[in-house]
Amino acid sequence: MDNIEELMKRPYHMELIPDSEEGGYTVYFPELSGCLTCGETLEEIVRNASDAKRAWFNACIEDGVPIPEPVSSRYS
Repeated sequence: MDNIEELMKRPYHMELIPDSEEGGYTVYFPELSGCLTCGETLEEIVRNASDAKRAWFNACIEDGVPIPEPVSSRYS
């Protein structure tokens, strides 16, 4: 199985959604079902997105859930 650092380097697509009502941003990874986070600034959301992705990978590994390959070519 891949280690976390190898998984973090894979080119998963990230969707960034500005919150026009309350401010800040939501980010999610369409290829990683349920992997999402939010933050007030772009700097915070990049950091939070990395943390969310790492936690998502760890949970999948611990639970024996398969981790999908990136489908980055679909977004190029």
